[in-house]
Amino acid sequence: MTGYTMLRNGGVGNGGQTCVLRWSNRIRLTWLSFTLFIILVFFPLIAHYYLTTLDEADEAGKRIFGPRAGNELCEVKHVLDLCRIRESVSEELLQLEAKRQELNSEIAKLNLKIEACKKSIENAKQDLLQLKNVISQTEHSYKELMAQNQPKLSLPIRLLPEKDDIGLPPPKVLRSCRLHNCFDYSRCPLTSGFPVYVYDSDQFAFGSHLDPLVKQAFQATARANVYVTENADIACLYVILVGEMQELGVLRPADLEKQLYSLPHWRTDGHNHVIINLSRKSDTQNLLYNVSTGRAMVAQSTFYAAQYRPGFDLVVSPLVHAMSEPNFMEIPPQVPVKRKYLFTFQGEKIESLRSSLQEARSFEEEMEGDPPADYDDRIIATLKAVQDSKLDQVLVEFTCKNQPKPSLPTEWALCGEREDRLELLKLSTFALIITPGDPRLVISSGCATRLFEALEVGAVPVVLGEHVQLPYQDVLQWSEAALVVPKPRVTEVHFLLRSLSDSDLLAMRRQGRFLWETYFSTADSIFSTVLAVIRTRIQIPAAPIREEAAAEIPHRSGKAAGTDPNMADNGDLDLGPVETEPPYASPKYLRNFTLTVTDFYRSWNSAPGPFHLFPHTPFDPVLPSEAKFLGSGTGFRPIGGGAGGSGKEFQASLGGNVPREQFTVVMLTYEREEVLMNSLERLNGLPYLNKVVVVWNSPKLPSEDLLWPDIGVPIMVVRTEKNSLNNRFLPWNEIETEAILSIDDDAHLRHDEIMFGFRVWREARDRIVGFPGRYHAWDIPHQSWLYNSNYSCELSMVLTGAAFFHKYYAYLYSYVMPQAIRDMVDEYINCEDIAMNFLVSHITRKPPIKHLRSAQASPDCQTRVPAVSMAHTV
Repeated sequence: MTGYTMLRNGGVGNGGQTCVLRWSNRIRLTWLSFTLFIILVFFPLIAHYYLTTLDEADEAGKRIFGPRAGNELCEVKHVLDLCRIRESVSEELLQLEAKRQELNSEIAKLNLKIEACKKSIENAKQDLLQLKNVISQTEHSYKELMAQNQPKLSLPIRLLPEKDDIGLPPPKVLRSCRLHNCFDYSRCPLTSGFPVYVYDSDQFAFGSHLDPLVKQAFQATARANVYVTENADIACLYVILVGEMQELGVLRPADLEKQLYSLPHWRTDGHNHVIINLSRKSDTQNLLYNVSTGRAMVAQSTFYAAQYRPGFDLVVSPLVHAMSEPNFMEIPPQVPVKRKYLFTFQGEKIESLRSSLQEARSFEEEMEGDPPADYDDRIIATLKAVQDSKLDQVLVEFTCKNQPKPSLPTEWALCGEREDRLELLKLSTFALIITPGDPRLVISSGCATRLFEALEVGAVPVVLGEHVQLPYQDVLQWSEAALVVPKPRVTEVHFLLRSLSDSDLLAMRRQGRFLWETYFSTADSIFSTVLAVIRTRIQIPAAPIREEAAAEIPHRSGKAAGTDPNMADNGDLDLGPVETEPPYASPKYLRNFTLTVTDFYRSWNSAPGPFHLFPHTPFDPVLPSEAKFLGSGTGFRPIGGGAGGSGKEFQASLGGNVPREQFTVVMLTYEREEVLMNSLERLNGLPYLNKVVVVWNSPKLPSEDLLWPDIGVPIMVVRTEKNSLNNRFLPWNEIETEAILSIDDDAHLRHDEIMFGFRVWREARDRIVGFPGRYHAWDIPHQSWLYNSNYSCELSMVLTGAAFFHKYYAYLYSYVMPQAIRDMVDEYINCEDIAMNFLVSHITRKPPIKHLRSAQASPDCQTRVPAVSMAHTV
């Protein structure tokens, strides 16, 4: 205890022993550290020296370890592994070095090529700059030459005669009036636009005697006509309606003549006036026969030879449908070609020619030579003989079962009511029309009514009497829709009708239906045709058809859209230069003034294509001299001709004479913003795309925070007045290209598919070219229509959810096609693609073209489609 206390307190009793212990511990640590240093440093050096000496030893006893071979040392397992690793690393180092040298040489070569390319680019830039300068100089020289050779012409100054204008020098005989001596061209310059002033009949005494239906229909169509103006001082033409009267004989010819001469703009002789007398009944009298009309044109359905002035007056169709559209559901189909009866005729002759000549002394005084022979007896005998022979089923009746309709002298009166006559004509292949026995009566309301009813139900008219003046005969080719046979050839009529082939008969029936629907069916078509005939005679171009004004919805564009490589693969298609400049619109083709005075060959009616059945615009019917052209305004060009090509060669060439062309995408959508954005992004980078028109079919506007993709071309969002699938085919004024690609907002099309479809459309511009196909046919056992949407080799239509078509058909669908079809589309909220397919096929008589996608084609179909063309013609 004492010792422990002393040691703890630092006592000196055991101090020496403690120091020795500390010293001995330090010596041991130092020695241990030195020993470890010797082992760790010198042993590796010795081992390294031994190994290197062992590898370099070639003779025994050369090294300090004595004579020993290298392989003997490598027999040790770990040393052998080290040797293998060393050899492998050495080989890899040698290979990497070789590759490094090879890459260095390639880099040097590529650097030389880069330098050469830079020099080539600089040279190309210099050459391009020189070419641009040459082109600029050439264009400047061309403009100078054009300025030297073609003087600058301004529009002619409008010539307006004074109010007290005494008129043109009067012709010797008013019956000899023609355009050159009875029409004042100074009021109708080429650039006037053909303004027409229509008198208000209610302001004159005879207006109270007019048939209310005729007057109301005429006023309604005049208000809607594009040529009608309220400024009488600038008018080119003045129109006055004088008939039909409610009752016969209520207005004496002298009173009517006095009222005509008192018109504010009659100018003593009535030049540039058109007097229209529309007949709604078959017994309409010739109201203007004993009225001096001066230089005014007369348009009516009844003319005597002494009254009619060829090339000046107009024979018009009777106004059967005054205030209502024709019921197209009651019109029979055009097939089958042959019907129950070969031909039919029902009529009763009230007065013979001889008695008519004896009573009508004024007529006899105007005739030269002996009265003509009355062939009616021979006609009756011949037709009864054909009926009795029973070679063909024929129905002829020369006595009415009921009281015949009132008619003019020597005219065959109509029998029965209109509905009964139509039912008989629906069963007739041909409809006989016997002209009046008096040859001085060149056309009558009764004959015009028979012609109207025959064309309406598809019975081909057969007119007996070549002296007849058919409606608009100077501008319409009646030989393509009717047969005009002289009365002496009545014995050959049966043979003539039997000799017609089914194809010719069907073509005549189609053309007759077109003439009836375009020029005769309604008050609007009659009035528009009268103006069109006069406008064509005086060589004034038609007014351009109107376009649908697009009400744009403001929207914000977001970031640039990405491109899906699977969707943006263009393949190896090359349709010409891809436009890197702003969108390029199709050239605007207007009717050239020279086209109004040039007589074109009649390819519009003989060659295949849309020319032989072109409908009219709602403003102006297409006359034969103009029917070759699609119309006026943006996107209208000749389909079958043009500068640099004609006919088949033009259409078959790639794009015709249009080396630069783009198309517009029209996309219909309804409150599917996310789907719409995805579809728009898929159009990013699509070549030949001019713009995208999004038809917003919903009453609810897009979200304000919606960011629209930037796809490199303008996106126009158009607001519609109502939710209708017909909005897909409206001719929006924002569509500046002829080609329209109509697609749904959920359509998935690759870029190469779209480009190939565009290429096919450029080779067949008058047809629908699309992707999804359908099949329809008449199911005979069930007597109903069959519609198949499954993939098959039988196709008859292409849906417009993804299809190319010409903008011209948008005008026809929206303005010309019967409103009943568009109403049905709105009722069912479907079938707009079926309506468009039927419309185009009806116009062109051609099927659509389907793009045969490999994923949609069965093996059988693929073997039947040529490998060089992926377009399958339906």
